Amino acid sequence: MAVKVLIPTPLQKFTNNQATIECNGGNIDELIDSLEINCPGIKSRICDDTGKPRRFLNLYVNSEDIRFLDNTDTALSDGDEVSIVPAVAGG
Repeated sequence: MAVKVLIPTPLQKFTNNQATIECNGGNIDELIDSLEINCPGIKSRICDDTGKPRRFLNLYVNSEDIRFLDNTDTALSDGDEVSIVPAVAGG
């Protein structure tokens, strides 16, 4: 199943400067593994040493934050859109 992944500018060096990548995966974990196969080195920027998404990155499936769904077990369907969004802080 093809899932569209929106890549933030700081990670586009791993995607040959592409802002959108199509990958496969039945859930977020599988999608991240697929991203790593297609774009070597990107997983270590997205995930910490335990394999979970880093705290400063937010992942959305069709505009829904995965933290309010099933986290990395969130199921994906053909045609879904996953956004990787760096957290913004400041005052």
